This record gives sequence, C-alpha cells and structure tokens, in this order.
Amino acid sequence: MSTTKDFQVTIIGGGVCGLACAIALQKAGLSVDLFEAAGAFGEIGAGIGLGSNAIHALKAMGLFDAVLAKINPASFRLGVFCSIQALEPMNSSTKYAHPTIFVQRCSNPSYHYAVFLDALVGLIDPKSVHFKKRCTSVAPSATDPDRVIVTFADGTSHETDLVLGADGVRSKVRDFVVGASEPQRVVFSNAVAYRGLVPHAVLKQAGFKTTLTDRPACFIGPDRHMIVTPLKNGELVNVAAVTARYDVPMEAWAPDTPWTADVPRAEVQEAYAAWGSDALTLLACLPEKVLKFSMHVVHPPLESYARARVAILGDAAHGMLPHLGAGAGQGIEDALLLFRLLTHAQTKKENLPAVLTAYSHVRRPRSQDVWEGSKRAGMIYHLRGPSGATHEGIRKDIVSGMWQTVWNYDIDSDIVRAVEHLQASGTFAA
Repeated sequence: MSTTKDFQVTIIGGGVCGLACAIALQKAGLSVDLFEAAGAFGEIGAGIGLGSNAIHALKAMGLFDAVLAKINPASFRLGVFCSIQALEPMNSSTKYAHPTIFVQRCSNPSYHYAVFLDALVGLIDPKSVHFKKRCTSVAPSATDPDRVIVTFADGTSHETDLVLGADGVRSKVRDFVVGASEPQRVVFSNAVAYRGLVPHAVLKQAGFKTTLTDRPACFIGPDRHMIVTPLKNGELVNVAAVTARYDVPMEAWAPDTPWTADVPRAEVQEAYAAWGSDALTLLACLPEKVLKFSMHVVHPPLESYARARVAILGDAAHGMLPHLGAGAGQGIEDALLLFRLLTHAQTKKENLPAVLTAYSHVRRPRSQDVWEGSKRAGMIYHLRGPSGATHEGIRKDIVSGMWQTVWNYDIDSDIVRAVEHLQASGTFAA
C-alpha cells in the first residue's frame, strides 16, 4: 500500500510501539520523523510478550515477517496451561510461614527485548531518525494554529502537523494532552520488581529442581510472586521477583525520585525468606547486585488519548502493571489503529484533530480494560484473587479468561468503529 498525504507526522519515542508505528506509516508513503532521547536504539527491557492480538497487529502493519526472521518460529505457541503444586507443603515441622506454590503457565510467548527491537530497527529509514532528542514540551505553533511545536532538552525545536507521543510512562507529550492544570497522572503502584538474568546452567548446577520449559514459570504466595522466563532458546533465565503492598494508596513520587536502583541480592532474599527451598535457590543464583524497579502506572485513567493534533500511545497513554505481559501488545494495537486511520483515504491535514479523537474514542476503553486485568492478575498471584487462595480458586481465576480477553479481541473492529465515529460526526462521508 502506498499513499500520499498533505501532512507530516512526528513520533516521539523509539521504543517498540513508536518504531512500529513509524515504520508502518513510512511503508505507506507518509512523511515521518522519529525523535529518540537516547543516543541509539537500545535494550531497555529484558523480555517482551506477544499475544495473538499483538501478532495479528504486526501482520496487519507488514512487520511480522521481519520479527519472525529474528526469532525461532517454534516459540510462537499460545494457550493457557496451568499446573499448580505446593513445593513446600505446610506441616508442623517446616520453617516456612507459607507454602510456596508453583504455577506453570503459558501466556504470551516472551522474547529478549533487544532481539525484537533489532528486528524493527532494520526497517526504518535512518534519515528519519533523530537521536539525543529528549522532548521537554509540546505546544501549538505561535504562528500557525494548525501546526505543533516540539521542544527538546538541547534547546532545539521541531515544527510539524501531527505529534504522536510514544515516549513511555514518563511522557512529556502526555502533559500537553492532559493539560498543564491537571494533577500528576503517574503514580507508584506500591509494587516493586527485583530483576536479574541467570544462565540456566548455573541454576541446574545449584540444584534448582523445578523443570523450566518454554513456558514462563510463576512462583506465587502472599503479596509476592516470581516470574521465571526462559530467553534465548533457554540459555538465559529472566527472573522478576515482585513484592506488593495493598494497605496504602497509590501516590505520585517527587519528580526527581529515581525509580530504579541497584541493590544487594540479600534484599530480595530477605523479602522471600519464608519461601520454599527451590525459590530460595533461584534467588541465590542472581547476581550480587540486582535491579530494583519501582513500578509506576498511569492512574487515574486519562479522559482522552488525544488533544488537537497530538495523540499518545503505548505506556504514555495507559502504562500498566506487567502481570499479563500485555502492555507492549496494547501499544502495538494502538499503533495499528493510528496507522489505519492516518492512511485512510479520507484523512487529511484539516481533519486530523477529529481523526485522533476517533482513535482515542476506540482505544481508551479497550486498553483500560487490559489495565484493570493486569492489576487483577497481580492480585491472583498474590493470593488475593476473587476465587480465593486455595489451589482450586487460583486455578479457576487463572484459566477462566485471564488472558483470553486480551488475545481474542477483534482488532479489525477498531477501524470499523473509528470510521463509524468519524462518519457520525460528519468528518468522513458515509
């Protein structure tokens, strides 16, 4: 497909959803500039999950083959598999305060983030990419109300017809969409994740008994869980040990408070001291220093993902907890709808605000449903699910629709509903 349009697109943020959107629009013939804060495209995460919804979206944007070429096709298997067993049964002689429960599951296939990103980087026109450009503000042009000015930390600026903010949960583009008078929309979720990579051979040598397959494994317990994900054909194991509090409200941190820190391995070991021997063996194999990440989310939900000629997508719009492995997929869904709307035959410079409003109208309820589902999944892992903390209750909550509502969403209906919204408003001809 090739199209010519009378407007320029500027994308802020070179992560997965920003890159995917930029590449798809360029392939369709649109003029696109991408601005990235870092000095190069690089690894910003250990793993990324792709459900069937995200795979469908990548195919619809013509990007899936490039991803598939970088990743073992045999790993694209979907479905829910739940096997729950107590690794340390409760009895009068055990030293553990709680049994440790192991859940083997298949949610989204997981891949090393750098591999996935590399598949996309090779597709974008390098002349359209601008590095070391950290966005500090977005505002209407002072000389042309139909143009937008993006200002960067280095003092430069860029004028354009349309801005798409894919600049993550700390988004500066979101500040314009929400409005300067609105309160902070990024809050600490009261959950932290300790992250580290361990060679699988090291785990086996240490006596780790749990069998790891191509499916993520999840150790769950009261207000804690560990996701163990094989990467790079099983050579590496990504460990994410999560602890959460539910007795305090989610609140914004001071703007300059760091979200990440390198902490001693002993800190996470202490947090899991009451757990079973295999979980403790796993933690003992982590590096001496682990990354402690304080998980922040966009909350309360935004009233809109668009304002005038500016829209946001991905974590900038709906940064969520990672417990469904669905955040990246939602950003890719966003990118697909924007791609389809901006390449639509009736989209032109003069109706861009209405087109972006239709995008928000369709994507906001869908992504917010997934936001809520991700929060619920964490509560299930922490033995706070709606069906209770028994093995039967946990199994019921996990297998009865926890991922299906994410995967089985009719992405193609997004464009239908968005066009109907534009027709109803008189923006598009029926």
